[in-house]
Amino acid sequence: MKSGIFCILADALIRSEIYSDYVQAHLAPSGYLKFPNDIPHYLEKCRFLPKLNNEIPQERNTTYKERFSSLQNLVLIMFENDNVLIPKETAWFGYYPDGAFEPIVPAHQTVLYTEDWIGLKALDDAGRVHFVNVSGGHLGISRSDMKKACCAFLGG
Repeated sequence: MKSGIFCILADALIRSEIYSDYVQAHLAPSGYLKFPNDIPHYLEKCRFLPKLNNEIPQERNTTYKERFSSLQNLVLIMFENDNVLIPKETAWFGYYPDGAFEPIVPAHQTVLYTEDWIGLKALDDAGRVHFVNVSGGHLGISRSDMKKACCAFLGG
């Protein structure tokens, strides 16, 4: 929610410069930001997330996909009141459609999943992806919820 002209100007500045070389080099979180209304600029300039998600068509890394899909289990935890990951469904690889901020596209319907860019679909088809939903804010997980979500997959 915006609270005045300062917030409007700050928001505009961030959106216009987030993929600049300077911001990408000096502000670590900028490498994780993906604006669905600026996909070409994101793919070209964002230094981290497009590579991590194997999103750049001419740079798809088959070794990365092979290694990711070789995981024994992948536990994806989404926090119901997350205000850091927007939308919160990105914790499960859901996101907005290219060009819009709505509706939220579930992970299983994203191109990343259907074309299996990182091996997520292969893992899921093998029953090795576990989607966990917990109450609370970003990374606000109780010890008991953590045990329930992860210990079975760690041998504990």
